[in-house]
Amino acid sequence: MKPKRTILCVDDNEQSLSIRKVMLETRGYRVLAYSNAREALDRFSAGGVDLVLTDLVMPGVDGSKLIQEVKDRSPETPAILLSGTVKIYERDTGADVFLAKGMYVPADLLERIRLLLVRKRGPKRHHARTQAQLSSQGPPTAFRAVSA
Repeated sequence: MKPKRTILCVDDNEQSLSIRKVMLETRGYRVLAYSNAREALDRFSAGGVDLVLTDLVMPGVDGSKLIQEVKDRSPETPAILLSGTVKIYERDTGADVFLAKGMYVPADLLERIRLLLVRKRGPKRHHARTQAQLSSQGPPTAFRAVSA
């Protein structure tokens, strides 16, 4: 069984946090849920976090600052910034993805998480086997020499 990927999920809205946590856990992710960015950053420092998913507007440390601090400590850790108040975010945050709440369906969020985690991990091990199998079959049909 493959190990679960760990997502640090941060939102000061407890209801949104709970919904996101359940959605991610039912998809096989391990979720560390925090309503306080400072506590989330302390947990991130302990290690073992594969992706950060945070709200933008929060009291104290906002999501943008949280992502900056995460990227300072671990530039390769993917981060997604969400906002219910801002629909277009132009300031450079270091976030890999910005999504406006209510402007995406959960499947979009799940797909972006999956893609960011794949990019972080690199190609799957079986990818090399697939490539070897393809190369042993010769070039694709469109490029094979056709005898007349």
